[in-house]
Amino acid sequence: MAGATLDRLLGEPKRWHPLVGFGWLAGRIEGRLNIGGGSRLLGLLALSLAVLPAVVLAGWLCTLPLGWLLHPLLLCFALGGRALEEHGERVAADLDAGNLAAAREHVGWMVSRDTSALNEEGVAKAAVESLLENGNDAVFGALFWFFLLGGPGALLFRLANTLDAMWGYRNERFLCFGAAAARLDDVLNYIPARLTAFSYALFGNTRRALACWRAQAPHWDSPNAGPVMAAGAGSLQISLGGPAIYHGHLEVRPTLGEGRAPQSLDIQRALALVQRSLRLWLASAFVLGALVALFAGAAHA
Repeated sequence: MAGATLDRLLGEPKRWHPLVGFGWLAGRIEGRLNIGGGSRLLGLLALSLAVLPAVVLAGWLCTLPLGWLLHPLLLCFALGGRALEEHGERVAADLDAGNLAAAREHVGWMVSRDTSALNEEGVAKAAVESLLENGNDAVFGALFWFFLLGGPGALLFRLANTLDAMWGYRNERFLCFGAAAARLDDVLNYIPARLTAFSYALFGNTRRALACWRAQAPHWDSPNAGPVMAAGAGSLQISLGGPAIYHGHLEVRPTLGEGRAPQSLDIQRALALVQRSLRLWLASAFVLGALVALFAGAAHA
């Protein structure tokens, strides 16, 4: 698939990343509309102003004579697989070199928790959790909506997911204002997250992955991250979750998976799980596309 190939070859732009511009725009919109804690209605308005113009414009451009060229470009924009891999490998290299300070800093680029006091186990756990969850958010969710709606669908998913990361906090500032963004992300992620969890289960200890998914995911705070991370941890036969500090507050999270605590090597194992799942998705898309073309040709024969 052209979009996935472009992401593999190019990765994320080092300068002038479109998401940086979108983040700036979203910040300006939030600054104008989120006054005094905001409201759900203003949050919905902000979501619409941030997302709809770009998606509608992309949909219209894709209908133009050369619009088919835009689909792989939009998918490349929506995917973050190469960047995810680079972040994970950087943290693993830091740990292998015994450079805990660098590992703490670099894993802090991947997660929103406080990483300043993490030991090696804590850094590895944070990295693996991020890789598993963002395998869905940065790869498989965008692919799912691309398969359904083309480039505009992938763009919709990526922008909604970005807004959830910016506004989807359950604190005084965003509890009401960010509700629409969080709910849209939950809806768009519902099916992709479960397909991602099943993919993770296929490439490891399948029975343990499915058992952890069934027993542990309902207790996780996020309805979509729970299945993904529980299945991934069970597949890798490691334990994730547990206490973590977010924005100065200690959160005691449920345990996900079963087995030993994560180590540096598990970062590479998590990356391999994402890559094998990606190959499965692309191969499945190719086969389904070929079957659709075959049946369409037979219907017109």
